[in-house]
Amino acid sequence: MLALRRTISILFAAFVAAVASRLAMDVFFADGTDWVDFVRIALCAATAAWIAWGASLALGGLFGARDRTPPRASLSQSGQSARTAILIPVYNEDPRATFSSAAAMAESLQATGHADLFDIAILSDTRDPEIAAEEEEWFRRLHAEVAPPVKVFYRRRTDNSGKKAGNIGDFVRRHGARYTYMLILDADSLMEGETIVEMLRRMEAEPKLGLLQTLPKIVAARSWFARALQFSASLFSPIFTRGLARMQGQEGPFWGHNAMVRTNAFAESCGLPALTGTPPFGGHILSHDYVEAALLSRKGWIVRVDADLDGSFEEGPQNVIDYAKRDRRWCQGNLQHIRLVHAPGLKGWNRFTFLQGVMAYVSSPLWMAFIAASIVAPLFAPPPEYFPSPYLPAIFPRAETALAVTLLVGVGGLLIGPKLLIALRSGLAGEARRFGGFIAVFASTLSEIIWSSILAPITLMYQSRSVMQILFGMDGGWPSSDREGHTISLPEAFKASWWIVLTGIVMLTGAFVLAPALFWWLTPIAVPQMLSPLLISASSTAWSGRIAARCGLLLTPEELSRPAIMRTRDAVLARWRLAQAEEEASSEDFAEDPQTGKAEPAFSAAQG
Repeated sequence: MLALRRTISILFAAFVAAVASRLAMDVFFADGTDWVDFVRIALCAATAAWIAWGASLALGGLFGARDRTPPRASLSQSGQSARTAILIPVYNEDPRATFSSAAAMAESLQATGHADLFDIAILSDTRDPEIAAEEEEWFRRLHAEVAPPVKVFYRRRTDNSGKKAGNIGDFVRRHGARYTYMLILDADSLMEGETIVEMLRRMEAEPKLGLLQTLPKIVAARSWFARALQFSASLFSPIFTRGLARMQGQEGPFWGHNAMVRTNAFAESCGLPALTGTPPFGGHILSHDYVEAALLSRKGWIVRVDADLDGSFEEGPQNVIDYAKRDRRWCQGNLQHIRLVHAPGLKGWNRFTFLQGVMAYVSSPLWMAFIAASIVAPLFAPPPEYFPSPYLPAIFPRAETALAVTLLVGVGGLLIGPKLLIALRSGLAGEARRFGGFIAVFASTLSEIIWSSILAPITLMYQSRSVMQILFGMDGGWPSSDREGHTISLPEAFKASWWIVLTGIVMLTGAFVLAPALFWWLTPIAVPQMLSPLLISASSTAWSGRIAARCGLLLTPEELSRPAIMRTRDAVLARWRLAQAEEEASSEDFAEDPQTGKAEPAFSAAQG
């Protein structure tokens, strides 16, 4: 059955590519045949196949058979053999947010009755001394907050070689023998105690399960940009993930966080050597998660994603710039996988997954190449021959507008059709009530489709630049994440996107001069690019998010009914802020006299 599903999806993508190629041939050959037309047809086929592949995942999630509930084991019978380390790697993060999340998860685990099976370890790779000092301070609060039997630990590496993968590997070598399982999180991860325990039950029930991946929901969105991501992740992603799970079977994904792994499986399978050569294609593997999933599969371990696991959360970027920075690292990591496709012993599907990851980024410059080729195509078109035969009437070139519209509608349908179907399904299944009702879901879906269509030409440019930078040998490194995000001012947005503005201007000017028939067709791409500074800045503001909320747009269940784990973290943060304020007030009550060097009572501003 798994082989059949994979075959059908691949054939569906190939069929769509063939149809797109046939329509493109009729459109592009209408004014004669030249080599640029063949380039355009090949680019059209490749991009159409990629879009169709994504649509097949959504259709598989929508119309596939209902998932069976995986087997669950009794933890009371497992005893201490199910001991689990909850690992939270950090790298120059805001320690208050991370450590309060750890305290909330510890409290949530206490309520499950299985807290004695879990320890929490903060694994720091922080290089900034000030942030490192803050981490130590907040760990003292965490240690005082968390009650036994949960234990909390903190350590900071002096050498952060291997980045996050090296951090986890260092823990496995030093302490892995103490734990049967590891729950790997990110600094912004948050999980309900019941979800963690449920994952542990499923791991215990299947001895060959090496890694169990959850689908994290995005929370804490403040800007319009972040709220659109949050809504998409909450409504659309579960369906796409269900389709992905059915497609990948036991050779599933690992997204690097919010996943539980079997320690001995990870230790025996997932040692990652540095690639020969220098970055970006050499050095440490950046997108280590998919490689680790492939290595587990190579050893015969099951890697699975269970889309039904709720209570798994993360935070997303609040603006386009932070999203593009994170995406740049992912792009470099995925392109590194080109060197691993032929690694010995890997399963065929894992090799195919590597190629999918490469295509996820290469598709953007392919689209740009297709647009550029279409603009310059008239320069290479053969001169029209109106009288090919003296015995036949004149033949004039045809404007295949109807075929072009058919091609455009088909591509658009593959992109937005699954989202509309998911919204309709949510209404029919009653799930829309959790999002504020069907009208709210439908309006939010339309808003998200319009916004993503406007944003797509901008993200396409950032991804295209990333691919070109990597191909020219530029290393993006592993920049720290700005979890809090900030409002992007208009000058800052222009500085980050002026070249996108210029690209839009050149695109429309080139179309006007060289291919006037394409001018209006390209305006939906070029105009957002020319307005990119304004779009980037406006969508990053908190007021843009508040407007969406007041209009009832882009609402999510986690926003309408705040999960217990998030309320617990809020309470922890409130206690810590109060304690910190009291400590600061206490320290201000006594100030050192500059004359005597002794601590003397300080005067408040009210006292003058």
